[in-house]
Amino acid sequence: MSITDFLTDLFNPDLAFLPKALAIAVMSSVVCGVVGCYVVLRGMAFIGDAVAHAVFPGLAVAFVLQGSLVLGGAVAGVATALMIAVFAQNRRLKEDSLIGVFLVATFALGIVIISQAPGYAGSLQQFLFGSITGIPDRDLYLVGGTGLLTLGLMLALHKELVAVSLDREMSRAIGLPVFWLDIVLYVLVTLAVVISLQTIGNILVLALLIIPAATARLLTDRLGAMMLLAPITGGASAVLGLYLSWSYDTPVGGTIVLVATAAFLTSWLFAPRHGLLTKRWRRPRGAAFGEHIPASDPSYDALCAD
Repeated sequence: MSITDFLTDLFNPDLAFLPKALAIAVMSSVVCGVVGCYVVLRGMAFIGDAVAHAVFPGLAVAFVLQGSLVLGGAVAGVATALMIAVFAQNRRLKEDSLIGVFLVATFALGIVIISQAPGYAGSLQQFLFGSITGIPDRDLYLVGGTGLLTLGLMLALHKELVAVSLDREMSRAIGLPVFWLDIVLYVLVTLAVVISLQTIGNILVLALLIIPAATARLLTDRLGAMMLLAPITGGASAVLGLYLSWSYDTPVGGTIVLVATAAFLTSWLFAPRHGLLTKRWRRPRGAAFGEHIPASDPSYDALCAD
């Protein structure tokens, strides 16, 4: 399918779900790209996976009650994030252990709840892998409002979140409320996950959080540039992924993730400073003969400078 045909379909009244799917995919990818920068800097990809599973009971309850999936998922995800933050204060167990407990428990609860609804097998597949059909207008507005709220909170607390992400102990020493900032970050991750579920699904939503941010991390040592490149990468992946999915009749969520992964692999190979092949091309001649070439990674200092 040509780009012209795709644009024609976007404005076709009989395919009203397509522009809504594109709008939600782009909005969620942009929000996930920005939130994902904090997730990547902090090395907490596991919490993104946990939250993606934690929202499932809320989705199930909303489906059974015929309510808003976005609102139901947000309530469940925020509640679980708060419980993880509270339980993590007991240093007897590490945070990753608690996340693992809540991950499996909440996902199992969601399966039990949704199994009580007739025809749950088809609904379960929709939740897990996403669907671009049947997106109501209220969810479009809810996703837009939630995305703006999330970006606003990140802008207001940007310096504090960066400080906690880079050095928790130093942040605690200078008087930052690390516990409450943890909760805010968990909630932001939850909101980013929830608004992405309908197009990309519960299984693949972690990719939107991690892959664009990881791609941007390879391309720049500056946090400001990283937080600009990540949403651009995510949004472009959503647009191209939806176009390819519509053209070749492939699953939307999987196609978007594959496009984002292709961008990551390209950056991993050809990034100006950190690309694997770029490093080999720029390696001094003496390195080929086994000389020791000292190297340092200025990325941490550059991030702190932002």
